[in-house]
Amino acid sequence: MRKYKDYRPNVAAIVLSSDYPSKCEFMISRRNGMKRGWQFPQGGIDKGEPILEALFRELKEEIGTDDIEVISEYPEWITYDFPKMSKDKLYPYRGQTQRYFLVRLRDHEKIDLFAHEIPEFEEYKFVTEDELFKKATFLKRRSYRRVINYFIKKGLL
Repeated sequence: MRKYKDYRPNVAAIVLSSDYPSKCEFMISRRNGMKRGWQFPQGGIDKGEPILEALFRELKEEIGTDDIEVISEYPEWITYDFPKMSKDKLYPYRGQTQRYFLVRLRDHEKIDLFAHEIPEFEEYKFVTEDELFKKATFLKRRSYRRVINYFIKKGLL
């Protein structure tokens, strides 16, 4: 039986277009080689790294820019288990525990998925809330709904 570490600390960004708040569109990206792997940018928090530093670093690595405005932070960690096949194949962790941020791209900022040496995404688009939940990878939908509902109740979306 394989022994796993508990949960990998992680940041996730709900990136809104620079047209926010007059137009509310969410950026989702498709993971390399995954036909249905649409998700928000996210990534691990290095040991001792402040959460906001991890957020800016991950955005720079994954979408080629960290020129964003942080609008709000979800106040709790959201934890989920990796699917069984992923646990055995890819990670020493049982799953991830994530901290979500609602961010807005600054005016005229450009996304460049290929800015990093090894791009994690091959395509991105800005979508409405309805489109987001049709496209997002199934594993992420419950967390996304929880976080987006929170920001809606706060009057931010």
